[in-house]
Amino acid sequence: MPRMLKIVDVSRPLSPDLPVYPGDTPFERALESPDKSPGVVVSRLVMSAHAGTHVDAPRHFFPEGAAVDRIPLEILIGRARLIELPGAGLVERADLAAFDLREDIRLLVKTRASSPSYSRSSSQDLVHLSLDSAKYLAQIGIKLLGIDHSSVDRTGDHDFPAHRELLRAGIVLIEGLDFSSVEPGEYELICLPLSIRDGEAAPARVVLRSRR
Repeated sequence: MPRMLKIVDVSRPLSPDLPVYPGDTPFERALESPDKSPGVVVSRLVMSAHAGTHVDAPRHFFPEGAAVDRIPLEILIGRARLIELPGAGLVERADLAAFDLREDIRLLVKTRASSPSYSRSSSQDLVHLSLDSAKYLAQIGIKLLGIDHSSVDRTGDHDFPAHRELLRAGIVLIEGLDFSSVEPGEYELICLPLSIRDGEAAPARVVLRSRR
């Protein structure tokens, strides 16, 4: 009998206590009672498209860029490399260049944001990418970048340099992942954002499947 490959959910469940980017609409779920079907559970959801684990499409910063419903599934599904950078909150070019990424088009970055002790409220503990590291990823041909923080940019930086550099290059972003239960290595990535027509972003369910 073939051995079952391990599948790990690396998306964060949506709930009212889930932190969101400052200024974004938090997740809210309200129960409604349909008049014609008493006893049937129906929910109404209110949330930002960027709440929890979500995909940013190029349209997020570039109106003529591809929308989330136009991202090829061939980019969202396939072999991915998960690397770990547990040190400084700022991810620099040298941190990424230390890995051999020549054969990779999907890169997942595990940082201290996946630690239970990580505090998104501490200004000293905010994970983000430098502009130079974003340029490096575009130069080496990365097509998808996933990170465990809610943004690839530093919270409060309203210029969004990493977003602009990555999305301008057509790199799909997955933000708000949870890598606390997975180790660095190669995986099969399956990322399915909601197919929101013309959307700049969408919540996503993301799983990793072991390759051996």
